[in-house]
Amino acid sequence: LFWLLVLSLACLGPALGGEEEDGEVVAEEEDNMLSDELGEEDGVLVLHEHNFARALSEHQLLLVEFYAPWCGHCQRLAPAFAQAAAVLRNESIPAWLGKVDATAQVALANEFGITSYPTLKLFRNGNRTHPVAYTGHMDAEGIVHWVRRRTSPSATLLQDTDTAAAFLSSQDLVVVGFFKDLGSEAAQAFYEVASEVVDVPFGVAEADELFQAYGLSVDTICLFKKFDEGRTDFPVDPARGLNVSELTQLLRVHSLELVMEFTNKTSDQIFGAKIPHHMLLFLNKSSPAQLALRDGFQAAAGAFRGKVLFVVVDVTGYGTDVLPFFGLTPADAPTLRLVKMENNRKYRMEQDTFSDTAIRTFIQAVLDGKVKPHLLSAEPPEDWDTGPVKVLVGKTFEQVAFDETKNVFVKFYAPWCSHCQAMAAAWEELGERYKDHEDIVIAKLDATANELEDIIINGFPTLHYFPAGPGRKMVEYKSARDVETFSKFLENGGTLPEEPPVVSEVPPNPRARDAPPPQGSSQPLLGR
Repeated sequence: LFWLLVLSLACLGPALGGEEEDGEVVAEEEDNMLSDELGEEDGVLVLHEHNFARALSEHQLLLVEFYAPWCGHCQRLAPAFAQAAAVLRNESIPAWLGKVDATAQVALANEFGITSYPTLKLFRNGNRTHPVAYTGHMDAEGIVHWVRRRTSPSATLLQDTDTAAAFLSSQDLVVVGFFKDLGSEAAQAFYEVASEVVDVPFGVAEADELFQAYGLSVDTICLFKKFDEGRTDFPVDPARGLNVSELTQLLRVHSLELVMEFTNKTSDQIFGAKIPHHMLLFLNKSSPAQLALRDGFQAAAGAFRGKVLFVVVDVTGYGTDVLPFFGLTPADAPTLRLVKMENNRKYRMEQDTFSDTAIRTFIQAVLDGKVKPHLLSAEPPEDWDTGPVKVLVGKTFEQVAFDETKNVFVKFYAPWCSHCQAMAAAWEELGERYKDHEDIVIAKLDATANELEDIIINGFPTLHYFPAGPGRKMVEYKSARDVETFSKFLENGGTLPEEPPVVSEVPPNPRARDAPPPQGSSQPLLGR
């Protein structure tokens, strides 16, 4: 979830992580869903296992949202989804929108592999086995635009130089596929890419005059842009043909400016590009001296295109909200950070140097594995161990979690996470229940302010159990989030009969031996 965790709060909790009373509601709802009648709410079809097949048979295009009632993102999407439904059902090729409560309709959720909320899938011509995953923006305009691209030609035919020139000037960014034969396999692959990449207009050309006008002799994909180098060509390899996924990624990468500014409008592009590393320059745009640092940053960017995305973050503008994720304040600008997106690891220079040479050298050292990640840690509160739930930070985690005399159950949470807030009372009650057990510790760690070298947190809340004894064992808890199930798990030594745990080995942390105990505590877990 990377630094995107702060900005794009995916509802990653599985259905079994919901409130216990949800099960009672589900049972009542299922009794009312035995008919195959197609009901509606706000113009959106209400679907369940008894009417799903009928909906597919009656509607050529059906976009279905799989949601959870408790998911905040689903709740925010609902008005936009209803608005899009009203527009799309009046199209020349009407598309209908439906919704499935995936926490109640477990069979449908399992059938379509629903693991997060909301998840949208498009069903065409009654095909139940190969729905198309939704990849557009989560707003009414984005939904309408995405569906329209699948009901009309995905690329505009450019017949002569005049129509081509008009098409190229119509947007800041356009893609044109030049093919000697529009019926070729390569051209068909291009159409497939065009239907998927909905944010950019696509055109196709096969006229000889257009090949000549744009200096081409072989089938080529051209990306025309009104920034940076202006045009990027991707010739089609006659032997390999055109690979859909490769072309899609190339277009994503080269559609971005060499150096992006992080704003509300660009955030989707930045994260959607799927570039494995982000190099961030934090600066105050109101300072001319700091703005001048962009020159060296820009000069370093070209060497890493496709591998590292260069992003400028204004610490007094839209970027203010992400500063805590990096442990920064506006006063820390200007400064540099590199983020490895797959595991959210952050890297920093020992001394910020803003020349293009220094930036290139630093990035290459990180890519070569020669730089250790910079781990955040809050300071331990003075009363960290006085309550029933112990408050851990990065500096104290090792000595508490891996105390061989204790069984430690830790909640990794984010303060803004609605699921974490929903289970907070249950976790406190669990702490009260076990506060007098000498060998059981209930703890929590704010994973947005503290990072651990060998444990990656990919969603909130995440629960890990660290059993007593040697070996640095860690058991991931994935069952229901209620006090009774937690207690059953603890009483059974970190297992539940119905769900064998996934146990992993955590490698030793050589720096843990140097960590001082928390202030005011002469031994770990004193008084527990």
